[in-house]
Amino acid sequence: MTAERFAQDAQPLFDALLRRARGLTKTTADAEDLVQDTLLHAFMGYHTFREGTDFKAWLFRILYNRWVSTYRAKQRRPSEVPVDDITEGDLASSAARLSTASRSAEAEALTRLPDHELRSAMATLPADFRTALFYAEVQGHTFAETATILNVPRGTVMSRVSRGRQRLRAALAESAHAPTDRLAQIA
Repeated sequence: MTAERFAQDAQPLFDALLRRARGLTKTTADAEDLVQDTLLHAFMGYHTFREGTDFKAWLFRILYNRWVSTYRAKQRRPSEVPVDDITEGDLASSAARLSTASRSAEAEALTRLPDHELRSAMATLPADFRTALFYAEVQGHTFAETATILNVPRGTVMSRVSRGRQRLRAALAESAHAPTDRLAQIA
């Protein structure tokens, strides 16, 4: 009974749905896929539709939400290219861009510091800050991944990384001036 009722309500809207989907996706094939996905999700959620509300608006909202979800999923996917078209130079330049593109200024600066200065500055940090900074900046994990690793809330990781960065900046600034201060004290 529900399937018949859904088909009866949805069928008159197929052409309008397809026109709207074509406007969003810009291609007929993608529009047809979007409409099919929309109808599938609408049918699965048909039991939540409240009688007396606007079925057309409900269906078009599902269409738009499915388009947004699909668009976001495509943005997260890596680009696909035939392997035969890629040269070693392409791989090297891509790796160079990717390795610096998502890194913070602090992470970039940390890679350029001598190890002994960095180790000394990191040693001045509280253990929680040091651990959060290690996973987020050195290992390159996201805040969510770091939170999972440390078994703490994501906001706690964000706070620890932020405070750790501030203290690390201060410790590195002090270590940069330490040799001249010691020379001034000796003289």
